Amino acid sequence: MTAPSALSFDIREIPFSRRGSWLDVSPVVGLHTTRDHLHLVSHQTGMHPIVRFEPGAAALDVEASPARLRWRAPDGVVEAVYEDDSTLRMRGRGLAMIIADATSELTPFTGSFLFLDPVDGAAVLTSYETGRRYRFTTLAGETVVTGAELLGAGDRSILARGDEWEIAIEEYETARAPYSARRSFDELVAEGEAEFDAYVDLVAPWRSERTPAAAAACYVLWSATVSPGGFLERESIFMSKHWMDKVWSWDHCFNALALAPGLPREAVEQFRVVFDFQDPSGALPDSVTHSEVLYNFVKPPIHGWALRKLRATLGVPMTPSELAETYVALAAWTRFWLDRRRVPGHPLAHYQHGNDSGWDNATTFDRDRVIEAPDLAAFLVVQLDVLADLAEEVGRGGDATEWRVESGSIRDALLELWDGEVFVARSPSSGRESTTTSLLNTLPIVASRSLPVEVNELLAARIERHLTDFGPATELVDSAQYEADGYWRGPVWAPSTVLVEDGLRQAGETALADRISERFRRLCECSGFAENFDALTGAGLRDRAYTWTASCYLLLARQSEERAAGV
Repeated sequence: MTAPSALSFDIREIPFSRRGSWLDVSPVVGLHTTRDHLHLVSHQTGMHPIVRFEPGAAALDVEASPARLRWRAPDGVVEAVYEDDSTLRMRGRGLAMIIADATSELTPFTGSFLFLDPVDGAAVLTSYETGRRYRFTTLAGETVVTGAELLGAGDRSILARGDEWEIAIEEYETARAPYSARRSFDELVAEGEAEFDAYVDLVAPWRSERTPAAAAACYVLWSATVSPGGFLERESIFMSKHWMDKVWSWDHCFNALALAPGLPREAVEQFRVVFDFQDPSGALPDSVTHSEVLYNFVKPPIHGWALRKLRATLGVPMTPSELAETYVALAAWTRFWLDRRRVPGHPLAHYQHGNDSGWDNATTFDRDRVIEAPDLAAFLVVQLDVLADLAEEVGRGGDATEWRVESGSIRDALLELWDGEVFVARSPSSGRESTTTSLLNTLPIVASRSLPVEVNELLAARIERHLTDFGPATELVDSAQYEADGYWRGPVWAPSTVLVEDGLRQAGETALADRISERFRRLCECSGFAENFDALTGAGLRDRAYTWTASCYLLLARQSEERAAGV
């Protein structure tokens, strides 16, 4: 097979970055905001465009691969490569490049200030937005600096030119020793290619001609990984290095599962990352990023489900201390739902908003935002069963009985939400039932091991009604509430696909599970790894480089290859 590093991708959809870096190069500079020129973007303290790259030719092609970015014109070329997490090297042959401040004005609290460092002559741009500095060191050719020490509005830029020129761009905090090139540009490209190839060989050693998007999926994960920084004390995979530059408290589970067989230590770290921010009630945050932790919402408790799958595929088992720590954290997370999200006398926990479910605007929440939801009950049934087994494993056998009693109680209450065809949600205050046209109402299939056979069969039939040529639509396509680009009101999403596929497989509905897996994998191979997809056309929607989509593809592709091999 071709080396993974030979992959080419569309820079308009997938940013150019590398594992560990908080930087990327992309035309995407903010929420649904795309510019004509590529920008160097930092994700420290938020998503902030730092400089704009303006090549000295109008007609050119941009070529992106995992280790190298090229601007190619008829008479010249500019290339970029990451030297390390915080340094971008650029060189040009016959083509100049203007590197311009992306902000329009320096104020007392916003914008950038450009000056020439008298120590080494490098140009330095300081950014209020990131609170970081960006140093431009000339290694070959000529650079012309405009706007040094300029205040207020005006042009701040560095022009790199000459028959052959080369510069280094560094992101750092307050001070660094003068830059010194220790490796050539071509050596850096070779190192980047080797690093990415090794990553793909670990994450997707099973890839074949039947899984043509495996390398691209790995690149989305590899390039969206950041080193510890800010509030994050572990290496973490963002949802994207576009505007979804955070770790959400259910998204991370799917990324952990994709890494589990080949990068087991990294998978465990990714699973545990949000538990670093567990509050005294046991709740996990809604999301975490460099300089922000949000607790105004939570995310669904899929962590027991994810932990079971994670441990089944980890290349190296979790250590006894990791298991003990995981038990305590998972127990506290479960107790949050049992103690803080149940009305007295009610066996079922409730969501306070669609955001708590991860299905922000699903139609299940149209009548009432605060609901006792069937998916939440099913996730807790699974999580309580996992906790009971884990309690015995870590020497807390006395807890196991309590967890199993709670699981049985919630399972019985869940079945009271069954209307004969699908599950409903109810308001804990009024008892009013939800609509049932959302795929969310079928998610109790994740607890299929605990449900009656006839319920599983009817759930499978209902899920099949959601199935389009591209996967399960999150809203029945013949529903009056269906919206092609309606977020959770129609489009196909990766996590819901994996959850129902896994539940169906556990229920013995393997033929339907196979169809769902195959259609979603073909969707990704045709439309990439978008945040979600039009359920009727397969077109990618919203953020186009989403890691949980890539991870779900890798997960389903690996399982398909294993089934083909008889594993």
